[in-house]
Amino acid sequence: METPSVRRRILNHTIPLIMARGYNGFSYRDLSELVGVKTSSIHYYFPSKDDLVLEAVNEYSNNVLNSIQAIDAALPAETQLAKYAELFDSTVIDGNQICLCGMLAADIGWLPESVRLALQTFFMANEDWLAKVLRQGLEERPFAVNGTPDSAARMLYAAYQGGMLASRLFRTETRLKEIQAACKIMT
Repeated sequence: METPSVRRRILNHTIPLIMARGYNGFSYRDLSELVGVKTSSIHYYFPSKDDLVLEAVNEYSNNVLNSIQAIDAALPAETQLAKYAELFDSTVIDGNQICLCGMLAADIGWLPESVRLALQTFFMANEDWLAKVLRQGLEERPFAVNGTPDSAARMLYAAYQGGMLASRLFRTETRLKEIQAACKIMT
């Protein structure tokens, strides 16, 4: 098995650190200890923390959005929503982390414009996918959707993000499961 590059190891440690601690909850010193390199090595690959965070957001976004796109659009909308919900389950699996983009959205005051735009893109991609599935559900059978599929998608995505926060706060997946159960009632 090939050993991951230093750059890869830095990103592999950065993503869970952000998911657990946020932007201000980790430093290059933390990473240097985890990766086993000097902070100057981290600066070589990522001159500033903002560069590192933007790269982490881009990688995380690509991975999550690829997982969403892998959900078979031929499945019934209700099944697609259940598979989407499973992605949130895997994010909060240990109860100590939440969606990287959701965590950073809470830290928006500290972030550069490039990261803010990347976060907006991630949120909108999730909302667009949810709206598409809700539209499909309306065609398949009546979904109980308040407002338009677009506004319902924004509400649903906000509920999932909030459910992750509450699950972490109360150290239980129950809050996230309640959102999934509410979705079943609506469909």
